[in-house]
Amino acid sequence: MTEEVSAQAPELARPHVIRQDWRDLSFLHWAVDPREIARFFPPGTRPDTFEGLTYVGLVPFRLVDSGLLQGPPVPWLGTFLETNIRLYSVDTTGRRGVVFLSLDADRVAVVATARSTFGLPYRWARMRHEQRGDLHTYTSTLRWPRTTASSTVVTRIGRRLEPGPLEHFLTARWGLHVARAGRTWYLPNEHPAWVLREAALERFEDNGLLASVGLGELSKRPPDHLAFSDGVPARFGRPTLASTPRPPVQR
Repeated sequence: MTEEVSAQAPELARPHVIRQDWRDLSFLHWAVDPREIARFFPPGTRPDTFEGLTYVGLVPFRLVDSGLLQGPPVPWLGTFLETNIRLYSVDTTGRRGVVFLSLDADRVAVVATARSTFGLPYRWARMRHEQRGDLHTYTSTLRWPRTTASSTVVTRIGRRLEPGPLEHFLTARWGLHVARAGRTWYLPNEHPAWVLREAALERFEDNGLLASVGLGELSKRPPDHLAFSDGVPARFGRPTLASTPRPPVQR
């Protein structure tokens, strides 16, 4: 049975491994037929759906004060910019999550470590975020072998958005699925419930970013859903195999 969508994170099992703050996030989402993107999912997972559709997300943001929860500070973590392209997954145990097709960041040490340690598809990019009043501008240009891509996203932020079932489906995700060493793993996280705001897309230029992950057709139409959040603090636990049974629900 697929776990219920909940805005409240399940308790994160100890030990907690990594802490970081996610700030100034713009959520751009395209609705797609799950059959069109099923090929992107790791073994043992499938597209998660809402009213028969699944979604592709493009999320630029600032990642602040990243570090390990145990031990001395790690200088190469810290603060950096990121833009990710993500899908929404469910595994054979019914556990919901996120599958990342790309995570572009402007700190090369983070890219190298995340790729080698967790198998996440990080890529090095030159990035910039600027805020002027209620406008947020994010620019990114890949600095990655054999890939040419760039993007500009400008969002205008509005009033507080009362989240409904779709907003919770898109943002209340308590872990990620990733293929690593011939197996599919689940990396859990927790954070406070999102506080969302309305957002309008003032400008979107995709020069190969969506195409770089095999989804270039989406750049021909505007996103179906937009939202913004000032951010949340997050923590990650240890990864487990995605086939590991979910713990019983505490009631």
